[in-house]
Amino acid sequence: MPLTDTQIRNARFNPDGTGNRLSDGGRMYLQIAQSGAKYWRMNYRFNGKDKTLALGVYPAAPLAAARK
Repeated sequence: MPLTDTQIRNARFNPDGTGNRLSDGGRMYLQIAQSGAKYWRMNYRFNGKDKTLALGVYPAAPLAAARK
């Protein structure tokens, strides 16, 4: 299920480690750091290996920009 801006704004770091990644679909997700910073990331495969691409920091890179 795609994320909404309200879900992203209300997301908080969870010290037990669960829920610190919110999936937007298409292998893109929002990583929530312990400091409270929110980072857009996307997983992909290249030459048979899994890689992670950093797309930006929320709110400087809003949801619509990260999806593009």
